Amino acid sequence: MTDTLRPVETALPQAPDSPQKLKRSIGVVGGTLLTLSCVTPASTLFVVVPDLFGSLGTATALTIAIGSLLCVAVAFCYSELGTLIPSAGGEYAMVSTLAGRLAGWLVFVLSLLVVMIVPPVIAMGTADYLAPLVHLDPALAGAGVMLLATLAGLLDLRANAWITGVFLVLEVIAAAVVAVLGFAHSHRGAGSLVSMQVAGAHGRTDAVTAMLVVSGLAIALFVTQGFSTAVYLSEELEHPRRNVARTVLATLAISTVIILVPVVAITLGASDLSQLTGGDIGSMVTAWSDSAVGAFVSLCVALAIINAGIVMVIQNSRVLFASARDKAWPQPVNDVFSKLGRFGSPWVATLAVGVPGALLCFVNLDTLYGVTGVSVTGMYLLVAVAALLSRRGHHRHTSAWRMPLWPVLPALLIAVLGYILTQQETGYLLWTGGITAVATLYWALYLRPRRDTRWLVSLPEDARD
Repeated sequence: MTDTLRPVETALPQAPDSPQKLKRSIGVVGGTLLTLSCVTPASTLFVVVPDLFGSLGTATALTIAIGSLLCVAVAFCYSELGTLIPSAGGEYAMVSTLAGRLAGWLVFVLSLLVVMIVPPVIAMGTADYLAPLVHLDPALAGAGVMLLATLAGLLDLRANAWITGVFLVLEVIAAAVVAVLGFAHSHRGAGSLVSMQVAGAHGRTDAVTAMLVVSGLAIALFVTQGFSTAVYLSEELEHPRRNVARTVLATLAISTVIILVPVVAITLGASDLSQLTGGDIGSMVTAWSDSAVGAFVSLCVALAIINAGIVMVIQNSRVLFASARDKAWPQPVNDVFSKLGRFGSPWVATLAVGVPGALLCFVNLDTLYGVTGVSVTGMYLLVAVAALLSRRGHHRHTSAWRMPLWPVLPALLIAVLGYILTQQETGYLLWTGGITAVATLYWALYLRPRRDTRWLVSLPEDARD
């Protein structure tokens, strides 16, 4: 942690053979469309939230609301650090610069886990929502979505912003339909949102404990996690000093509304506790309307999942591209991952994240969920640590968006996230911890002995506009 980087201004001199730079081609609107599509509110609502209903029942909306409040503090950290260190490396560039290169490396590993696992987790939900039209194997459907998203990720970023924008409109419509139908068929009052009940075995009703809510917060944080995409796109956003913070905060606000309002409507509109705990939102929509409306909503969700896959592959390829540019790997690997294609996208890095994502569709879904929840929580914790250090030395005077209530917010966030980590299942902690331990060995044996030539986090020359 004490092995800190040199000041940002002199982190890495530009050599004649330095890797190509990403081009600035999108503004706040395009960035928000891409970032919202990465949050993918509708597919999150239909794919991730049903698992929360299964374990938290009527406490699901409350848990997501608490997670969203925590994400406000997280978004403040991202906004300040993302404008202070606008790099396609995202979290690892921010943390490396402010908290040391080892901390940045560990954040990179955690972010790589997240960006590799989340797309297939979402993609595997495609089969369920294409069921009204065609029956597909979930793993095969997910793999197909990942490969399609990989092909789209090879295109120009501006073109993808418009493609994902159209899909985003459809998924917002689907979420709105669910919300209207749920409220129109309410079976219980608003007090049920804090009744803390879930359907148990043999028709009994079980209480949802506070510890279950705390444990569920790791997944609740994952529900709106995609707002961090704005940071990954900071090298391609025009005027990043202004637009990164605007995109992060706007995306969090919009996505929270799109997800939380339908969750409240579903909680009130489910005919009984067993139906709510079952989490079959498609069946509820059909019961509230008819099969045609159910099929329309399902098709919108399937398109939303494809949309999410496209944006996540775009985001993830930028992370891998930036790591190669910052010399995280042996030189032949760096040379390959830092190549840009004819459309300005890092095409090798895009293939490197998309194809393994297709293979992950054949891994147990519960394991993917658990490791993702632990990784997101750990990553946010290290970002909060960097936010605590963001006003030391020359960084205090650097032009950047500054969060309110500093340093209270990041300090509280560290305490809360640390506690949430202690409440996760041991198996998921061991999986994530084991991967982190291997990454630490790579740091100790390869990166640290080559500190002058490896893991040199840099900023583009025009980052300070």
